[in-house]
Amino acid sequence: MREEMERAAAASAEEQKQRLETESQTLRERIATAASDEVSALRKQLDATSTRLGRIESERKVAQGIIRSYGPSVCLLHVSVAFRHKESRLRLRYAGMDAKGEPLEDSDGHPIYDVQGRGPEVRADVFGTGFLAATDGRILTNRHVVEPWWKDAELNAMGEEGFEAVIAEMSAYFPNAPRAYRVEIQKISPVTDMAVVQGDLSDLKRAVVQIDGSKEASSSGQPVVLMGYATGLDAILARAGEDTVRNILQSSGGAPRLIMSELARRSLIRPLTTQGHIGDVLADKIVYDAQTTSGGSGGPLFNAQGKVIGVNYAVVRGFGGSNFGIPIRYAEPLLKK
Repeated sequence: MREEMERAAAASAEEQKQRLETESQTLRERIATAASDEVSALRKQLDATSTRLGRIESERKVAQGIIRSYGPSVCLLHVSVAFRHKESRLRLRYAGMDAKGEPLEDSDGHPIYDVQGRGPEVRADVFGTGFLAATDGRILTNRHVVEPWWKDAELNAMGEEGFEAVIAEMSAYFPNAPRAYRVEIQKISPVTDMAVVQGDLSDLKRAVVQIDGSKEASSSGQPVVLMGYATGLDAILARAGEDTVRNILQSSGGAPRLIMSELARRSLIRPLTTQGHIGDVLADKIVYDAQTTSGGSGGPLFNAQGKVIGVNYAVVRGFGGSNFGIPIRYAEPLLKK
């Protein structure tokens, strides 16, 4: 994971800047020794390279301002899903635990489950992104983050066995906040992949992001900044030192909730930021090349004016050049009281 993050960083605006600086220096050296009939063409290339360098530097400054202002308002959402029997309403549990604290297994090495089991509940842990959208603690995100079974064939397959997925608990973790904030679903969009969750954030001083749903706010070719927790817990651990990760995993026993608690206590939770440009603006989606992946769902997409114009919701697997955001105007009805 750490190697993947390093490769992603190498494809960032900083690498483009370094490449253009090298190209600029090469052109200057060529101009100094070029024949008179070549100088004009080389100067045009140098001017074009200088223009691109200036644009990248300008976009970088915009991104830095957005990160300072709104990075602390972008949270990691941890959704723990349990499985409830439709008839008995009992939740699925491990049948029991062995002396090492591991689930009891059958002869094929598979964990044994039972609604009457004495072990802990069987849970699936899902991570996504959200951002503070109102002063009363409302957080905007994707529906598929807070209802992970929505359009998910694997989780829905439990229904064939008589079980339904339910939220066991849902927490929001903000950068530099030492604890989790319990949140609950407040509204689900009936028309698109958006949702609002809410919790008591009264002791959390964070800026509410500004949104702009106007047509003029997003256009093809425009630079954008995307924030989110791509790859969820994995990326956070990958950014921590190896000794730190080892200590956290040992003290938590590998339990996601305990890992998250320790990461929050150590102020190690913060979103990843990528830059790119809008490729296309459609009626129901914004297409852009700012890189992300699973876990980044629900992240805010900012324009050059520092306004949120979309909510990240989907990626094209194997091709980082096309990721998708839902235009922020679809969130406006959800945020009305």
